[in-house]
Amino acid sequence: FARHLVAIGLMPNVDAVFKHYLVRGKPGFVETRWAELADAVAWIRAAGGVPVVAHPGRYRLSDVEMARLLAAFVEAGGQGLEVVSGSHSDTKVSKFARYARRFSLLASRASDFHGAQESRVDLGRCAPLPDGVEPVWSRLIDRF
Repeated sequence: FARHLVAIGLMPNVDAVFKHYLVRGKPGFVETRWAELADAVAWIRAAGGVPVVAHPGRYRLSDVEMARLLAAFVEAGGQGLEVVSGSHSDTKVSKFARYARRFSLLASRASDFHGAQESRVDLGRCAPLPDGVEPVWSRLIDRF
């Protein structure tokens, strides 16, 4: 929808659409309602998926809070952590690799690609996982 508004000339770019229509007090804003962590993990596993904490570098959590989150995630049956992301610096990649090893989590990587000129990293061009972490897809090979 955002791309359509840009294409028809109503808005200059996708970012402007979000700021104009989707923030608090604007017509497209919807209050976020989060599922309980244990419920979300259970739903993903019941559907045959692998629960992964996505883009942890965007969470405004201290190291202590991140460790608590990951401990609760593992306790709930969580299995992976996005170690490499298009928005993670090298420092954050190292940090999340350490968390993956510490909590025995599988590691994922993603560009967070949403479209040309909208993403920091092109699809399939994200940096490789660092040494010493097990890729999430290593456990999925048998499924395909």
